[in-house]
Amino acid sequence: METHLVLLQIALIIFSARIFAELATRANIPSIIGELCAGIILGLTVLGLIEPSETIKLLAEIGIILLLFEVGLDTDLQRLTRAGPRAATVAIAGFVIPFILGFGLSYYFFDLSVLVSLFVGGTLTATSIGVTVRILSDLGRHRSSEDQIVLGAAVVDDLLGVFLLAVLYEFAVSGKVSFYNAGKIIFFVSLFFVMSPVAEKFISTLIKRFQRVSEIPGIIPTTMVSLVLVFAALAHMFGAPELLGGFVAGIALSRRFFLPFGAAMHTDPEFTEKLHYEIRPIIQLFTPIFFVMVGLSLDLSAIDWTSGFIWQFFILIAIVAIAGKIAGAFFLCAKKCIQKLQSECRWFHEGRWV
Repeated sequence: METHLVLLQIALIIFSARIFAELATRANIPSIIGELCAGIILGLTVLGLIEPSETIKLLAEIGIILLLFEVGLDTDLQRLTRAGPRAATVAIAGFVIPFILGFGLSYYFFDLSVLVSLFVGGTLTATSIGVTVRILSDLGRHRSSEDQIVLGAAVVDDLLGVFLLAVLYEFAVSGKVSFYNAGKIIFFVSLFFVMSPVAEKFISTLIKRFQRVSEIPGIIPTTMVSLVLVFAALAHMFGAPELLGGFVAGIALSRRFFLPFGAAMHTDPEFTEKLHYEIRPIIQLFTPIFFVMVGLSLDLSAIDWTSGFIWQFFILIAIVAIAGKIAGAFFLCAKKCIQKLQSECRWFHEGRWV
């Protein structure tokens, strides 16, 4: 495609994303819904003006990586750690239940093959971190206790999804599962999460010192965007999703990051605040491209909507997916109810109920 056409498409994506986001916000709907609708209207589903190109896909990938960097930058690591057990409960339940329900529905009800049913179940386990945090931000809940649980669960879900996808891919290609290869993925992903925050902390210290003597404006956003992209690439090399590289980079620079290496590793709050202020316009520019890209990737016109099987499959899979994810959250309620019941029973046996 010619360069001027690509430039016009990018301009149309950015402008339409803003317009539809404004309309959605005025209708008390999260702005992300407007950006998704912009992509659906511009794409093959309605107008067919834009077909996703490699350039647009790359810009969209940069957008979601930078969004997760901002999320990490805003994350209170201590609160996220405290939410760890609850987030893990939601993540594991929200991973296992949709997988079982999706596989069972596809294999036993729709008579699909084992491999296809496994991939359907695996698809239902996915949790989009980008969509999740953006909706929470639009609703003003991005710094609540619920946000920490949801964010932690989404990160765990994404890692479990990568592991499951690797296992299913190997099973589809070779017909067997190698626990050695699966364990290797877990090892390298864990190694990345342990080593990258330490490396980023030292690098950011160098950038901060260089910024004091630099005579050229804009040193912080340019170096930090470069650093985030490097960590995203490293995440991919280690077997983790690129966007988690951005998230880890943000975590390492967050105001409340803690490492057991003494005061030398402590984050300067003023530097973090300045970094957040200077990099936010870049994030606000690139992030909508990702959500419009999601809408562009949908070609609803290619689906035979007159088919009864399509409607039946779509409705039942949607019900199973939603119910499976909600069931994961209900595990927290069940745990609290059990603890309360145990407490009341203990009081009853001790005679304190009177």
